[in-house]
Amino acid sequence: MEEKYIKHRYEPILPSKNEWPVVKLARERKEFIKQVSERSQDRILDLVGNNPDLLKEELETSLYREKLRIKQNPWAVDPDDEQEFWGKVKASLLQVNSDSKLSKSSKLQAYQDILEKITSRYSEEIASNFKHQHYKFTRSVVTFGFSRLLNAARVKGFRSIFSNQFTLQDKIQITGETDQLRDLATKGTVVMVPTHFSNLDSILIGWIISVLGLPPFIYGAGLNLFNISIFAYFMNALGAYKVDRRKKNLMYLETLKTYSKEAIQFGCHSLFFPGGTRSRSGMIESKLKLGLLSTAIEAQRANYENELNETSGKIFIVPVTINYHFVLEAPSLIRDHLSITGQERYYKENDEFSTSYKISKFLFKFFTKGSDISVSVGKAMDVLGNYVDAEGKSLDKHGRVIDTRDYFISEGKITVDQQREEEYTHMLGKRIVEEFHKINRVFSSHLVAFTAFQLIQSKNQKMDLFDLIRLPEEEIVLSFEEFKSACHQVYDRILELRAEELIKIAPHMKRSMDEIIAHGLDNVGMYHAKRPLLRNSEGDIVTEDISLLYFYHNRLHGYGLEKIF
Repeated sequence: MEEKYIKHRYEPILPSKNEWPVVKLARERKEFIKQVSERSQDRILDLVGNNPDLLKEELETSLYREKLRIKQNPWAVDPDDEQEFWGKVKASLLQVNSDSKLSKSSKLQAYQDILEKITSRYSEEIASNFKHQHYKFTRSVVTFGFSRLLNAARVKGFRSIFSNQFTLQDKIQITGETDQLRDLATKGTVVMVPTHFSNLDSILIGWIISVLGLPPFIYGAGLNLFNISIFAYFMNALGAYKVDRRKKNLMYLETLKTYSKEAIQFGCHSLFFPGGTRSRSGMIESKLKLGLLSTAIEAQRANYENELNETSGKIFIVPVTINYHFVLEAPSLIRDHLSITGQERYYKENDEFSTSYKISKFLFKFFTKGSDISVSVGKAMDVLGNYVDAEGKSLDKHGRVIDTRDYFISEGKITVDQQREEEYTHMLGKRIVEEFHKINRVFSSHLVAFTAFQLIQSKNQKMDLFDLIRLPEEEIVLSFEEFKSACHQVYDRILELRAEELIKIAPHMKRSMDEIIAHGLDNVGMYHAKRPLLRNSEGDIVTEDISLLYFYHNRLHGYGLEKIF
């Protein structure tokens, strides 16, 4: 089937009489934060069994980890009163622990009071600051700014920046199940789950939501993005709630999960990256972080408990893949991946998007280079990983309509079963990974990088990965004819996978092999100082950075293409 992509802007889905849920949530922000804090406390107390000793242990663990974070890994976006707040927590804990006259129930209450302060603070930190007028303004700025950069790149002359000759949709192709996504956004609550390769992803997905005319989504955005003033403004205006990956303590994680669950249950369309962070290897995520994903399942069960019907209370999971020829952060991402995999050293995140100047410079470079992006929208699923039809009804493997409410019923009624829902979360995660691979769109850069690295590996079979990437680049030379022949073999197998609907290809992949290779070499890692792949003066294929070549090669990992070599 010929793949089509969006060439026009949809009419926006207008808010109902009750307004978009995200607008209502913003209006009730104070009450919502209080609710999140209270329900987070309930979750934590359930986990510790209302045992004061276990609660004390969790409080002390949180205190220790937070003090360590403040000392070893502070960020500019952190609140100014962090030392003061955690100092008070420490003093309160010492006071309770030193009072030998307190009964067990009194100690539990004292620890609960400390817990309430922590969850209230975390809820406030996490909560979005969505403002409808800022949202509309930001959508216009992103579209106007990106479009002007595009036209400045494509049209010569001083007036090019004011030209409307080219649109973002000439640059960024949106493919897949966009009509279904729009329809389902009017029938239930959408949870969009994209792949994550670059810090650019958040703003890009925000623009996609705007182009498709969808209502505002709330975002789970990494707090590190708020270190950068230009990103902080856009993320706040687009409704992002903050996810701090430095915080691993139980109290923060439960508060974050509660925020997500309550917002979805509130009816807010939601977006988070299920991989948890950018892919450091360059591979499509194969193991997802299931914490936030589980909140969609909890919210679905809660909707059924509240007797919402199968349509209005339905939650839809929509996988999305983002396809780039190059990723600005690739050098530091692959270094981190190799460091972790090789267990060589503890690493601190090194971020090329560390200032507004750097991101602005990157955006200009990106548009002037003329490289493409595509965003593939997958088929919507229910929270159990079943596809849904145009009406939002779940379908089994044979296309028969099923009622997902039945999956939450025990002894004739909707019940809470943590073990059961954990299993459902694993099932959903596995299905999302499958869909990521099916809707992944092969670019010429992916093909040439994969083929070159596999050829190099096949010529050095006695070396493991770490020996291979230590090879001097000047010793790595592939004859063009051998490389072209291998590209043909990989390409033929990709076409077979495409016929089985297990992968997609970009339009430029329908050219001759010489043109595909030339296009791939021009685009792969084009922004980097050291190119992962290029032709030398003799016409042979060489690399200036084999680690980067490995990163871009990894985009086609998971399809069994390695068997060709």
